[in-house]
This record gives sequence, structure tokens and C-alpha cells, in this order.
Amino acid sequence: GSTCSALLLFISIMTMFMSGVVAIFEYDLKKIIALSTLSQLGMMMFSISLGLYELAFFHLLTHALFKALLFLCAGVLIHGAGNTQDIRSFGGLSLNFPLVTVCMNLANLSLCGVPFLAGFYSKDLIVELACQYSWGIFVLLMMFICLSLTVLYSVRLTYLSFVGSYGGGTSISVCESDYSLVGPVVILSFTSLVSGPILSWLNFPAPVLIFLPAFLKWGALFF
Repeated sequence: GSTCSALLLFISIMTMFMSGVVAIFEYDLKKIIALSTLSQLGMMMFSISLGLYELAFFHLLTHALFKALLFLCAGVLIHGAGNTQDIRSFGGLSLNFPLVTVCMNLANLSLCGVPFLAGFYSKDLIVELACQYSWGIFVLLMMFICLSLTVLYSVRLTYLSFVGSYGGGTSISVCESDYSLVGPVVILSFTSLVSGPILSWLNFPAPVLIFLPAFLKWGALFF
């Protein structure tokens, strides 16, 4: 039991850490999102190693919704930017894809665990309950570092795709008028807004009580 848990804990934290570091140096749009999925799977395994099975499943559900949204937005961007996946040839796409920009940023913020979006409800609960377990300072520190890596690669992706100057890629077509592309994106954006509280009400019949010192309570939000 405890040996398996410790092994799973170690592997999951290393998975979160390595995938986060690699995602920061990656330029392929789809690979960044795939690596981000890997780091969230690490988060679920981390939750399982602490014995929080229901929470891992809850995170799986919320993560599925906003990660599907991220992949769909990536598909629209790749299709609109002349089938290139290299984010160095993107830049300033918010002018051509205002709707997809909003939806993708919503999914990214949800992934980072910004309060009251879907990802916050599952991720914050895992982090705070992990802080209650006495695994030692190293595990907590690594967990917080992995959280900050998630934010780093998300911000980098957003900056290079939507904010930075245009990278001189191939011609950009405006494909937001195609409802078969944008329709599912809008529907999934709605779920990544409201699915967190709804799923938490369905999953957990009683509220979870967490006692933490103030610096740990603020730690998750800070990172």
C-alpha cells in the first residue's frame, strides 16, 4: 500500500515536472497542448497516490471539457493560419480570430486554475488536500513548482499566438464565419465556465472542510 503510493507519488510529480518543462520549450501548438494533458494526468495520478480517488475522477471530467475546447481552438487556429502548427509563425491572431481567442484564453485560464472557472474547483481541492497530508516540504514545493510551470506555458502560448507581433506565416483566412467550426467551440466554452460547480455539486454530497495555515491557503492562488 504505502510503498505503491510513494512510488506513484514520485512518478506523478516527475511526470508533472518534466512535461511542464518540455512544454515551455516547445513550439508545436498541438504538442504543447498534448504535454499539458500529460501534466494534468500527472496531477490526477498525484491525487490517486494521496488516496483522493473521487477527486482524481472529478479532475478528469472537468479537465476533459476544457482540454477538448483547447484542442478545438488549436484546430481552428491551425486551419486558419494556413495549416501551420508552429506558434513562431503565429502572432497577433486575436485580430483575425476574436471569438476563438476569447474561448482559448478561457480554456487556458481554466487550466491554470483561475478561481470560479471549471479547473479551479478540481485542481484547487487537490492542492489544498495535498497540503493537509504530511508528505514533507519537498513534495509540496515540487507540486507548487509544477503549478507555476502550467501557468508559464499557458501564458507563453497565449502571448506567442495572440499578443506578439505577426510571425510572418502563410496567409491567414478568416474562418470564424464557419459555424460548424465555431459552434462546438462556443458550446464547450460554456461548459468550461459552469461545469466546475455543477460537477462538484453532483460528485460531493457534503462540502469539504479544509484547515490550512494562511500561507498554504494563499500558496495555490499565488502560484
